[in-house]
Amino acid sequence: MAVHRPRFGPPRSGVKTGEAGGVRPSAATWDSMKRARRKFLHLAASATALPIVSRIATAQTYPARPVRLIVPGPPGGTADLFARVYGEWLAQRLNHPFIIENRVGAGGNIATEAVVLAPPEGYTLLWITSANAWNATLYANLKFNFVRDIEPVASSHRGYGVMVVLPSFPAQTVPEFTAYAKANPGKVNMASNGIGSGAHLWGELFQMETGTEMLHVPYRSEESAFTDLLAGQVQVMFETVATAIGHIKAGELRALAVTAATRLPILPDIPTMGEFVPGYEAAGWGGIGAPRNTPAEIVDKLSQEISAALANPIVKAHIADLGSVPMPMTPAAFANFIAAETDKWADVIKFAGIKPL
Repeated sequence: MAVHRPRFGPPRSGVKTGEAGGVRPSAATWDSMKRARRKFLHLAASATALPIVSRIATAQTYPARPVRLIVPGPPGGTADLFARVYGEWLAQRLNHPFIIENRVGAGGNIATEAVVLAPPEGYTLLWITSANAWNATLYANLKFNFVRDIEPVASSHRGYGVMVVLPSFPAQTVPEFTAYAKANPGKVNMASNGIGSGAHLWGELFQMETGTEMLHVPYRSEESAFTDLLAGQVQVMFETVATAIGHIKAGELRALAVTAATRLPILPDIPTMGEFVPGYEAAGWGGIGAPRNTPAEIVDKLSQEISAALANPIVKAHIADLGSVPMPMTPAAFANFIAAETDKWADVIKFAGIKPL
Protein backbone atom coordinates (compact mmCIF):
# COMPACT_ATOMS: atom_id res chain seq x y z
CA MET A 1 0.00 0.00 0.00
CA ALA A 2 1.34 3.40 -0.95
CA VAL A 3 1.84 5.76 1.92
CA HIS A 4 0.57 9.27 1.36
CA ARG A 5 3.04 11.93 2.56
CA PRO A 6 1.33 15.29 2.79
CA ARG A 7 2.97 18.33 1.27
CA PHE A 8 2.32 21.62 3.02
CA GLY A 9 1.57 23.97 0.13
CA PRO A 10 2.89 24.16 -3.42
CA PRO A 11 6.61 24.01 -4.25
CA ARG A 12 8.39 27.33 -3.68
CA SER A 13 10.83 28.99 -5.99
CA GLY A 14 14.20 27.21 -6.13
CA VAL A 15 12.73 23.88 -5.05
CA LYS A 16 12.29 20.95 -7.44
CA THR A 17 9.61 18.34 -7.13
CA GLY A 18 10.98 14.83 -6.62
CA GLU A 19 9.75 11.71 -8.38
CA ALA A 20 7.83 10.54 -5.32
CA GLY A 21 6.18 13.90 -4.89
CA GLY A 22 8.65 15.18 -2.19
CA VAL A 23 10.85 18.27 -2.42
CA ARG A 24 14.57 18.44 -3.09
CA PRO A 25 16.61 21.65 -2.61
CA SER A 26 18.41 23.10 -5.57
CA ALA A 27 22.24 23.13 -5.75
CA ALA A 28 22.30 26.81 -4.77
CA THR A 29 20.12 26.13 -1.78
CA TRP A 30 22.32 23.19 -0.72
CA ASP A 31 25.39 25.44 -0.81
CA SER A 32 23.61 28.05 1.24
CA MET A 33 22.52 25.44 3.80
CA LYS A 34 26.03 24.00 4.04
CA ARG A 35 27.50 27.46 4.65
CA ALA A 36 24.89 28.17 7.31
CA ARG A 37 25.58 24.82 9.00
CA ARG A 38 29.34 25.42 9.01
CA LYS A 39 28.77 28.88 10.50
CA PHE A 40 26.48 27.42 13.17
CA LEU A 41 28.98 24.71 14.11
CA HIS A 42 31.76 27.28 14.26
CA LEU A 43 29.72 29.53 16.56
CA ALA A 44 28.73 26.56 18.72
CA ALA A 45 32.35 25.50 19.06
CA SER A 46 33.34 29.06 19.92
CA ALA A 47 30.60 29.27 22.54
CA THR A 48 31.76 26.00 24.10
CA ALA A 49 35.37 27.19 24.23
CA LEU A 50 34.47 30.65 25.60
CA PRO A 51 34.29 29.64 29.28
CA ILE A 52 37.67 27.88 28.98
CA VAL A 53 39.26 30.91 27.32
CA SER A 54 37.64 33.17 29.91
CA ARG A 55 39.02 31.06 32.79
CA ILE A 56 42.50 31.05 31.30
CA ALA A 57 42.35 34.82 30.79
CA THR A 58 41.17 35.29 34.38
CA ALA A 59 44.09 33.31 35.76
CA GLN A 60 46.61 35.04 33.49
CA THR A 61 45.49 38.58 34.30
CA TYR A 62 44.95 38.11 38.07
CA PRO A 63 45.74 40.20 39.96
CA ALA A 64 45.17 43.38 38.00
CA ARG A 65 45.05 45.61 41.09
CA PRO A 66 46.06 45.51 44.80
CA VAL A 67 44.69 42.65 46.92
CA ARG A 68 43.56 43.00 50.54
CA LEU A 69 44.51 40.26 52.99
CA ILE A 70 42.34 40.76 56.08
CA VAL A 71 43.86 39.52 59.34
CA PRO A 72 41.70 38.76 62.40
CA GLY A 73 44.22 40.13 64.86
CA PRO A 74 46.28 43.18 65.79
CA PRO A 75 49.52 44.31 64.13
CA GLY A 76 52.45 42.37 65.54
CA GLY A 77 50.34 39.38 66.59
CA THR A 78 51.10 35.86 65.44
CA ALA A 79 48.48 35.88 62.67
CA ASP A 80 49.71 39.27 61.48
CA LEU A 81 53.33 38.13 61.31
CA PHE A 82 52.43 35.08 59.24
CA ALA A 83 50.16 37.09 56.93
CA ARG A 84 52.92 39.60 56.26
CA VAL A 85 55.34 36.86 55.24
CA TYR A 86 52.90 35.62 52.59
CA GLY A 87 51.74 39.09 51.63
CA GLU A 88 55.30 40.03 50.76
CA TRP A 89 55.86 36.77 48.89
CA LEU A 90 52.69 37.09 46.82
CA ALA A 91 53.36 40.74 46.04
CA GLN A 92 56.79 39.89 44.66
CA ARG A 93 55.57 36.88 42.69
CA LEU A 94 52.42 38.47 41.25
CA ASN A 95 53.68 42.04 40.80
CA HIS A 96 50.85 43.73 42.70
CA PRO A 97 50.60 44.84 46.35
CA PHE A 98 49.00 42.51 48.89
CA ILE A 99 47.83 44.91 51.58
CA ILE A 100 47.55 43.61 55.15
CA GLU A 101 44.40 44.92 56.83
CA ASN A 102 43.99 44.18 60.54
CA ARG A 103 40.44 43.81 61.86
CA VAL A 104 40.12 42.78 65.48
CA GLY A 105 37.06 41.85 67.48
CA ALA A 106 34.59 39.06 68.23
CA GLY A 107 37.29 36.40 68.20
CA GLY A 108 38.05 37.01 64.54
CA ASN A 109 34.44 36.97 63.37
CA ILE A 110 34.45 40.63 62.29
CA ALA A 111 37.31 39.97 59.88
CA THR A 112 35.69 36.78 58.62
CA GLU A 113 32.34 38.43 57.96
CA ALA A 114 34.04 41.21 55.97
CA VAL A 115 35.51 38.61 53.62
CA VAL A 116 32.30 36.58 53.41
CA LEU A 117 30.48 39.72 52.18
CA ALA A 118 33.21 40.75 49.72
CA PRO A 119 32.83 40.16 45.97
CA PRO A 120 34.25 36.73 45.02
CA GLU A 121 36.88 38.15 42.70
CA GLY A 122 40.09 37.29 44.54
CA TYR A 123 40.78 40.84 45.70
CA THR A 124 39.68 40.35 49.32
CA LEU A 125 41.25 37.41 51.12
CA LEU A 126 41.13 36.17 54.71
CA TRP A 127 43.94 35.01 56.92
CA ILE A 128 42.35 31.86 58.36
CA THR A 129 43.28 30.71 61.86
CA SER A 130 42.34 27.73 63.98
CA ALA A 131 39.91 30.05 65.81
CA ASN A 132 37.66 29.92 62.75
CA ALA A 133 37.15 26.21 63.36
CA TRP A 134 36.03 26.55 66.97
CA ASN A 135 34.15 29.83 66.54
CA ALA A 136 31.51 27.91 64.60
CA THR A 137 30.49 26.31 67.90
CA LEU A 138 31.49 29.05 70.36
CA TYR A 139 29.26 31.69 68.76
CA ALA A 140 25.60 30.81 68.35
CA ASN A 141 24.42 33.70 66.17
CA LEU A 142 27.04 34.12 63.47
CA LYS A 143 25.84 35.71 60.24
CA PHE A 144 27.81 33.21 58.19
CA ASN A 145 28.73 29.56 58.02
CA PHE A 146 32.51 29.41 57.80
CA VAL A 147 32.76 25.99 56.16
CA ARG A 148 30.15 26.98 53.58
CA ASP A 149 31.01 30.64 52.96
CA ILE A 150 34.81 30.70 52.88
CA GLU A 151 36.73 28.99 50.09
CA PRO A 152 39.97 27.48 51.43
CA VAL A 153 42.85 28.60 49.22
CA ALA A 154 46.06 27.41 50.84
CA SER A 155 47.23 26.13 54.20
CA SER A 156 50.36 27.60 55.72
CA HIS A 157 51.59 26.08 58.94
CA ARG A 158 50.83 24.25 62.13
CA GLY A 159 52.08 25.41 65.52
CA TYR A 160 52.00 23.22 68.60
CA GLY A 161 51.63 23.76 72.29
CA VAL A 162 53.39 22.48 75.37
CA MET A 163 52.06 21.63 78.81
CA VAL A 164 54.16 23.49 81.39
CA VAL A 165 54.29 23.66 85.18
CA LEU A 166 56.66 25.17 87.69
CA PRO A 167 59.71 23.00 88.56
CA SER A 168 58.39 22.85 92.12
CA PHE A 169 55.05 21.33 91.08
CA PRO A 170 54.64 17.82 92.60
CA ALA A 171 54.50 16.03 89.24
CA GLN A 172 57.31 15.47 86.77
CA THR A 173 55.41 13.51 84.12
CA VAL A 174 51.96 13.57 82.54
CA PRO A 175 50.87 10.37 84.36
CA GLU A 176 51.96 11.90 87.68
CA PHE A 177 50.14 15.13 86.86
CA THR A 178 46.98 13.22 85.91
CA ALA A 179 47.06 11.27 89.16
CA TYR A 180 47.59 14.47 91.18
CA ALA A 181 44.74 16.30 89.40
CA LYS A 182 42.37 13.37 89.95
CA ALA A 183 43.30 13.28 93.62
CA ASN A 184 42.67 17.03 93.89
CA PRO A 185 39.65 17.76 91.66
CA GLY A 186 39.09 21.46 91.03
CA LYS A 187 42.19 22.47 92.97
CA VAL A 188 44.67 22.73 90.09
CA ASN A 189 44.42 26.15 88.44
CA MET A 190 44.86 26.12 84.66
CA ALA A 191 45.79 29.46 83.10
CA SER A 192 44.96 30.60 79.58
CA ASN A 193 44.99 33.83 77.62
CA GLY A 194 41.20 33.91 77.46
CA ILE A 195 37.99 31.92 77.22
CA GLY A 196 37.90 30.05 73.93
CA SER A 197 41.59 30.58 73.25
CA GLY A 198 43.88 27.82 72.02
CA ALA A 199 45.43 27.43 75.47
CA HIS A 200 41.97 27.03 76.97
CA LEU A 201 40.75 24.46 74.45
CA TRP A 202 43.95 22.42 74.57
CA GLY A 203 43.57 22.17 78.34
CA GLU A 204 39.89 21.23 78.05
CA LEU A 205 40.78 18.51 75.56
CA PHE A 206 43.26 17.15 78.11
CA GLN A 207 40.56 17.10 80.80
CA MET A 208 38.06 15.43 78.47
CA GLU A 209 40.54 12.70 77.53
CA THR A 210 41.93 12.06 81.02
CA GLY A 211 38.84 12.55 83.17
CA THR A 212 40.54 15.24 85.24
CA GLU A 213 38.91 18.40 86.58
CA MET A 214 40.87 21.64 86.78
CA LEU A 215 39.82 25.22 87.46
CA HIS A 216 40.21 27.37 84.37
CA VAL A 217 41.61 30.85 85.06
CA PRO A 218 41.37 33.07 81.95
CA TYR A 219 43.58 36.12 81.51
CA ARG A 220 43.43 39.00 79.06
CA SER A 221 46.87 38.26 77.64
CA GLU A 222 49.61 35.64 77.51
CA GLU A 223 51.92 37.98 79.44
CA SER A 224 49.50 38.22 82.36
CA ALA A 225 48.97 34.46 82.42
CA PHE A 226 52.70 33.78 82.35
CA THR A 227 53.35 36.29 85.12
CA ASP A 228 50.96 34.47 87.45
CA LEU A 229 52.20 31.04 86.34
CA LEU A 230 55.80 31.98 87.16
CA ALA A 231 54.62 33.46 90.46
CA GLY A 232 52.83 30.24 91.38
CA GLN A 233 49.33 31.76 91.37
CA VAL A 234 48.29 29.14 88.80
CA GLN A 235 49.81 25.68 88.38
CA VAL A 236 49.62 24.67 84.73
CA MET A 237 49.30 26.15 81.27
CA PHE A 238 49.01 24.77 77.74
CA GLU A 239 50.93 27.37 75.79
CA THR A 240 52.48 27.66 72.35
CA VAL A 241 55.98 26.32 72.07
CA ALA A 242 57.14 29.61 70.58
CA THR A 243 56.01 31.52 73.68
CA ALA A 244 57.08 29.01 76.32
CA ILE A 245 60.41 27.73 75.02
CA GLY A 246 62.51 30.54 76.45
CA HIS A 247 61.17 29.88 79.96
CA ILE A 248 61.67 26.13 79.48
CA LYS A 249 65.30 26.48 78.40
CA ALA A 250 65.96 28.93 81.24
CA GLY A 251 64.71 26.33 83.73
CA GLU A 252 61.84 28.53 84.87
CA LEU A 253 59.20 26.07 83.69
CA ARG A 254 59.08 22.30 83.32
CA ALA A 255 57.67 20.94 80.06
CA LEU A 256 55.62 17.78 80.59
CA ALA A 257 54.54 17.14 77.00
CA VAL A 258 54.08 18.76 73.62
CA THR A 259 50.69 18.67 71.93
CA ALA A 260 52.06 17.42 68.59
CA ALA A 261 51.58 13.90 67.27
CA THR A 262 55.36 13.42 67.04
CA ARG A 263 58.23 14.87 69.02
CA LEU A 264 59.39 18.29 67.95
CA PRO A 265 62.97 18.94 66.79
CA ILE A 266 63.04 22.11 68.89
CA LEU A 267 62.24 20.07 72.06
CA PRO A 268 63.45 16.56 71.17
CA ASP A 269 63.57 15.30 74.77
CA ILE A 270 60.00 16.27 75.59
CA PRO A 271 57.45 13.49 74.99
CA THR A 272 54.22 13.99 73.10
CA MET A 273 50.92 14.05 74.95
CA GLY A 274 49.84 11.15 72.76
CA GLU A 275 52.48 8.94 74.40
CA PHE A 276 50.35 9.07 77.57
CA VAL A 277 46.91 10.08 76.26
CA PRO A 278 46.32 8.09 73.05
CA GLY A 279 45.02 10.15 70.18
CA TYR A 280 45.66 13.51 71.80
CA GLU A 281 46.84 16.17 69.35
CA ALA A 282 46.24 19.92 69.38
CA ALA A 283 47.64 22.68 67.25
CA GLY A 284 47.15 26.20 66.10
CA TRP A 285 47.25 26.61 62.34
CA GLY A 286 46.76 29.15 59.60
CA GLY A 287 46.21 29.69 55.92
CA ILE A 288 44.42 31.81 53.34
CA GLY A 289 40.77 31.79 52.33
CA ALA A 290 38.55 33.65 49.89
CA PRO A 291 34.81 34.32 49.54
CA ARG A 292 32.71 31.42 48.32
CA ASN A 293 32.44 31.22 44.52
CA THR A 294 35.82 32.81 43.91
CA PRO A 295 36.90 31.50 40.47
CA ALA A 296 38.72 28.18 40.75
CA GLU A 297 41.50 29.50 38.49
CA ILE A 298 42.29 32.27 41.00
CA VAL A 299 42.16 29.85 43.93
CA ASP A 300 44.51 27.46 42.12
CA LYS A 301 46.91 30.25 41.20
CA LEU A 302 47.17 31.49 44.78
CA SER A 303 47.45 27.92 46.07
CA GLN A 304 50.37 27.22 43.73
CA GLU A 305 52.15 30.37 44.86
CA ILE A 306 51.75 29.49 48.54
CA SER A 307 53.00 25.96 47.84
CA ALA A 308 56.06 27.51 46.24
CA ALA A 309 56.52 29.70 49.31
CA LEU A 310 56.38 26.69 51.64
CA ALA A 311 59.24 25.12 49.67
CA ASN A 312 61.33 28.29 49.88
CA PRO A 313 64.14 28.15 52.50
CA ILE A 314 63.64 31.77 53.58
CA VAL A 315 59.90 31.33 54.14
CA LYS A 316 60.51 28.02 55.93
CA ALA A 317 62.98 29.79 58.21
CA HIS A 318 60.35 32.43 59.03
CA ILE A 319 57.87 29.69 59.89
CA ALA A 320 60.41 27.97 62.15
CA ASP A 321 61.21 31.29 63.86
CA LEU A 322 57.52 31.57 64.71
CA GLY A 323 57.59 28.13 66.35
CA SER A 324 55.69 26.30 63.62
CA VAL A 325 56.15 23.78 60.84
CA PRO A 326 54.96 24.05 57.20
CA MET A 327 51.60 22.45 56.44
CA PRO A 328 51.23 22.27 52.64
CA MET A 329 47.82 21.14 51.39
CA THR A 330 45.73 21.43 48.27
CA PRO A 331 42.59 23.58 48.57
CA ALA A 332 40.46 20.42 48.74
CA ALA A 333 42.62 18.85 51.44
CA PHE A 334 42.62 22.10 53.40
CA ALA A 335 38.81 22.20 53.20
CA ASN A 336 38.61 18.65 54.60
CA PHE A 337 41.07 19.54 57.34
CA ILE A 338 39.02 22.59 58.40
CA ALA A 339 35.82 20.56 58.46
CA ALA A 340 37.47 17.88 60.64
CA GLU A 341 38.89 20.50 63.01
CA THR A 342 35.48 22.17 63.29
CA ASP A 343 33.88 18.85 64.30
CA LYS A 344 36.71 17.95 66.70
CA TRP A 345 36.60 21.18 68.67
CA ALA A 346 32.81 21.27 68.66
CA ASP A 347 32.92 18.12 70.79
CA VAL A 348 35.40 19.71 73.21
CA ILE A 349 33.48 22.98 73.50
CA LYS A 350 30.20 21.18 74.15
CA PHE A 351 31.85 18.85 76.66
CA ALA A 352 33.30 21.78 78.61
CA GLY A 353 30.22 23.98 78.21
CA ILE A 354 32.34 26.89 77.00
CA LYS A 355 30.54 30.15 76.26
CA PRO A 356 32.29 33.29 74.99
CA LEU A 357 32.12 36.41 77.14
